Amino acid sequence: MSKLLTDNEATGKAKEVFDELREKMGMVPNFFRAQAAVDPEWTAINLSRWKHIMHNERKLDRKTKELIALAVSLVNNCEYCSMAHEGAAKMAGASDEELNELRQVVELFQSFTVIADSLNVPCEV
Repeated sequence: MSKLLTDNEATGKAKEVFDELREKMGMVPNFFRAQAAVDPEWTAINLSRWKHIMHNERKLDRKTKELIALAVSLVNNCEYCSMAHEGAAKMAGASDEELNELRQVVELFQSFTVIADSLNVPCEV
């Protein structure tokens, strides 16, 4: 298991990142704690990317972004990410029915991908 940088251990850039995450999310996710234990600058770069893509108001609303993140997490078979993004999607307004439908779509297209690739199907568009 990865080392997780604690609040007491966080100094400099790591402390800045933790403070900002706590302000924006009300907590510091273990994902960022693990990165900060390895390289606080890397953590700051990823926080900046997260803010730009997930936190800032853009064309997609937060619920849609979290549902996409959950779908990617399921496809990548990342338990941590799946749990985190399911929780975030619920906080952004996703219902249990929407989450179940998302799982069905992911499963359907994972299986369709296997079929299309195994048959080497040419795309018509």
